[in-house]
Amino acid sequence: MTDAIVIGAGPAGLMAAEELGKAGVSVTVAEAMPSVGRKFLMAGKSGLNITKAEPSTAFRAAYGAGLPTALAKALDDFGPDQVIAWAEGLGQTVFTGSTGRVFPTVMKASPLLRAWLARLRDDNVRIETRWRWDGWQGDALRFKTPNGTITATPKVTVLATGGASWARLGANGAWAEHLQDKVAPFAPANMGFIVNWSPHMAPYFGIPIKSVGLMAGGQKTRGELVISKRGIEGGGIYMLSKPMREGAPLTVDLLPDWSEDKIRAALQKPRGKASLTNHLRKVLRFSPVQIALLMECGRPLPDDLALLIKALPISHQGPRPMDEAISTAGGVRFSALTNDLMLTHQSGVFCAGEMLDWEAPTGGYLITGCLATGRLAGIGAAKHCLG
Repeated sequence: MTDAIVIGAGPAGLMAAEELGKAGVSVTVAEAMPSVGRKFLMAGKSGLNITKAEPSTAFRAAYGAGLPTALAKALDDFGPDQVIAWAEGLGQTVFTGSTGRVFPTVMKASPLLRAWLARLRDDNVRIETRWRWDGWQGDALRFKTPNGTITATPKVTVLATGGASWARLGANGAWAEHLQDKVAPFAPANMGFIVNWSPHMAPYFGIPIKSVGLMAGGQKTRGELVISKRGIEGGGIYMLSKPMREGAPLTVDLLPDWSEDKIRAALQKPRGKASLTNHLRKVLRFSPVQIALLMECGRPLPDDLALLIKALPISHQGPRPMDEAISTAGGVRFSALTNDLMLTHQSGVFCAGEMLDWEAPTGGYLITGCLATGRLAGIGAAKHCLG
């Protein structure tokens, strides 16, 4: 009989299992999918961004104001420095990019995951795949498995069941029915937004505009904006997904390194017989996609074009569907949890990872948050188990 069951084999669940195993607790990880870490591996396809190397104050600010005590403690105890040390302890060298984002040198998630699973096996952590949690049967956990329905009554349970996006990778939010009023409604996070482009924009679908300034709801950032067939996406948009989701208008600064006066002076240069498009290309070094976006969203063009270039409004029709989002807001409310992430109404049951009601942008914050809360829940569960 196992003393602990961790439900979910993503970063949060595996970290919780590691802490339990290190404490000498016998632990089984139950994963609904045929293999572990599917969303983790998907994140690594474009380069596994494990954390962000920046001062703790700035790092914590990315998770929003009024940080719950448990989340603040988790991030304080296991922030960027600790994530880097953890990766290096698994034999993965890392490097820090120019924006502070930290990646394994190999960029991929698979070598790190393989090393991690090997270490977990050494700590006597058992992993069962195709075990889908189906709530409780009295005090027992109930699972649907290839061998039929089974029940288990461990001393402690860690729920690390993920959010409600990317259902094909296992995160569909179906677990929420088992916790009911303890769960805040889900909403998409780090997602694209719908824009009904005119046919004029079709040649620019998939083309990024690098390092633009973006503002929504009084929040400013700088990053990449990608024009897609369905609308707008990219790192800069993801940073503002919360205020935009809540209805704040979006404006884009196409030349964040230029002042209005510098733009005006450039535009006032004689253009002769050149078209406005060619003039913008020549004096502002605009790319074709920048020009297209300006013409699409700025018409009728004002006399003072510099003001428009510094604050181009982009109207959208709301976020893309939640299952397309990189992550989700909503989940288990922190008010339903103790400071070590145990459910207040169910002793011995802990929660961790993206299933908790926190939200952070991409850029290393998501994975760090999952690792940190998984660690906190695992430590708490181990203490509870060992008494």
